[in-house]
Amino acid sequence: MDVTQELETFAAANSTAILERLNPVVTDAGLLAAFDNTPVDAEEYSSNLNPHLLALTLTSTQALIASLFTLPTKSSSSGPITLLPTPATVLPREKPLPKPKPPTKWERFAKAKGISHKKKEKDIWDEEKQDWVPRWGKGGKNREGEDQWLHEVKAGEDADLDPAKTAKNERKTRIAKNEKQHSANVAAASNSSAAAAASSTTGLSQEEKKSKRDLRKNELQRSMLISKTSTASLGRFDEKIQGEPKAKGVKRKFEPTVTDFKGEKSSALDVLKRLESGVGKVKKTKKGSSGEEGGLNVRKAVRFQGKQDRANGARPGDKKARRK
Repeated sequence: MDVTQELETFAAANSTAILERLNPVVTDAGLLAAFDNTPVDAEEYSSNLNPHLLALTLTSTQALIASLFTLPTKSSSSGPITLLPTPATVLPREKPLPKPKPPTKWERFAKAKGISHKKKEKDIWDEEKQDWVPRWGKGGKNREGEDQWLHEVKAGEDADLDPAKTAKNERKTRIAKNEKQHSANVAAASNSSAAAAASSTTGLSQEEKKSKRDLRKNELQRSMLISKTSTASLGRFDEKIQGEPKAKGVKRKFEPTVTDFKGEKSSALDVLKRLESGVGKVKKTKKGSSGEEGGLNVRKAVRFQGKQDRANGARPGDKKARRK
């Protein structure tokens, strides 16, 4: 039995052909991406959606794989590996650009004077050793006066003077001075940024400025209350700030764990007295009330029956009318 025709028909019905595109498919091997810029065929999209999408995918995939085979390769233990080029497509940035840091005092001065920053090399040439030595750190050029074995004592200096210790103290003094200046520059830069933020509200009206201040004040008060209510004492033992709101809440009262025997005895007797006062007593009911729980109020039942008899036109004591 020859089934060649049936197999060809089945293969033609279940295979996807490569589409011919008006605009060639653009590939970026660095990103392993293919871009099809041909306009969408509205008729194929509406009448034959899934096969049309499959054909488009197959066309773009074939173009991408064909571009990969044109790239150089190198051998490895797993086989030949294709060397991908640098991506040519510029993708959008995931996160916003970081805000520039405010310039320090030295940076503003250097910009005003036109001073260009020159990065110092890590190593420096030592003429005595005729070798490159580190500028800072262990064995650095800045510690040359501390590590040398022979020091010259100048005229007029004390005989017990330690030149190595003096050089070390001078180096630490310079470090402390630089750190202090750096901290002052950072503080000045932050103050300038805060002033710039304050100047951004100059165009607002007085009502808008007041609403912003009130909103900020409410946020601070809310944060203070949250921080105080995080403890069982509701901030009772915390330091007080002038004008801070009072924290409201349920304060739990705990009895001391160590008490004298008399106090514990009196509290236990009070509990027993309260229990004895409520044992064996029945609550008295008022006249005409519903009586005991689950019982019958006879007086109320008689009055109700009398009203029913009068409504039916019967005289009091007429048993026949009651039977009706």
